Amino acid sequence: MLDAASIIAAAEDQVGVADSDPCVRDNLARLVAALSREGGLSVAGEAMTRRHFSADTVNRLEGLKFLLEYPEIAEEVIEAPVFLMGLPRSGTTYFQYLFDRDERFRLIRTWESTAPHPPPGFDPASARRRRDEWAERRRREHPTFAGFEALHLYDQDGSDECHAFLQQSYGAAGLNNLFRVPSYFDYLLDGLDLAETYRIHRRQLQLLQWRAPRRPWALKYPNHVLAMDEILQVYPDARFVMTHRDPVQILASISKLTFNLRALRMAGRVDPAETGRDMLHFVQRHIDRIMAFDRGPQGGRVVHVDYYALIHDPVARMREIHAGIGIATPDEMAGAVSAWHRANPKNARGRNEYTLEEWGLDDAAVAAQFSGYMRRFNIPREGEGLARGAA
Repeated sequence: MLDAASIIAAAEDQVGVADSDPCVRDNLARLVAALSREGGLSVAGEAMTRRHFSADTVNRLEGLKFLLEYPEIAEEVIEAPVFLMGLPRSGTTYFQYLFDRDERFRLIRTWESTAPHPPPGFDPASARRRRDEWAERRRREHPTFAGFEALHLYDQDGSDECHAFLQQSYGAAGLNNLFRVPSYFDYLLDGLDLAETYRIHRRQLQLLQWRAPRRPWALKYPNHVLAMDEILQVYPDARFVMTHRDPVQILASISKLTFNLRALRMAGRVDPAETGRDMLHFVQRHIDRIMAFDRGPQGGRVVHVDYYALIHDPVARMREIHAGIGIATPDEMAGAVSAWHRANPKNARGRNEYTLEEWGLDDAAVAAQFSGYMRRFNIPREGEGLARGAA
């Protein structure tokens, strides 16, 4: 049985430090309660979940311990980070890989997101060892399900998103894709202290850049769109770049990904229609946050990106994005983006097939529900967008 108090107590014993982060203990208790009510975990899924939550807690407390032993870490400046975001499945991972061609930026590596300690600048040999250990674990444990590679770019030395760092405080919206916890997702938006989640996120970045060359961070997570106001509380000079893609297509894609991720953890058969309803609510709440921020006083600081134009001519779009965040586009960086684009054409890792009807949803009704968002950002339907991008 999952128990939040015992998970935290065991991590405190392992790391040798008391958990003094506010809110996190309550977040985990609420998440565990939601899993008990709604999650339908299998025996194996519960064991997997306990291991992951234990690792999250250990990673967070190890970071806290370093801060207590080396208080200067708190003085590390995270200067003008660029947050790469958009609705989930809107091309943010592809976009992140384009940013990773630019050596001016620091991105989170896949291996260090789940094994971030000791900080690389503090113990470089340990960092190299953890990279190799991550590669070995991935060979044993993946693919997680058939077609995973087509759904999500994931390379050993590639860049990773912020999910693991946000999950340290259980403030990652992607938890609702891994588990069926709709009540916790709404709590995350309506009750959880997202500013505290991003303060813990910032501490992890400070640890990673401590005693290492300092570069601006490029930080990808689609669900950053849910917390732009809170991000600005923690990172006042943050820069935002947001991708836009047909949200009807996005809903079908995120439903497929969520169905498969939940099936790894749940007992019995996952209900496709239930998954579709959950994800319709999930996407709608993301859109609500995007639209609210856009109408607010800070809305103009977001650089908006047409997904279809991006995948057709990434160099031209990157020049526009760089101008929007106030930097130039060196020729060597443009060349690197072009080379990566040629080497990674659409569907190079397999086709990702899905339809909205599989999830018990009606295309026309969903398009009507999302029409205000689509008009605001001039977002076409998928077929039109692909044709327009190639025109």
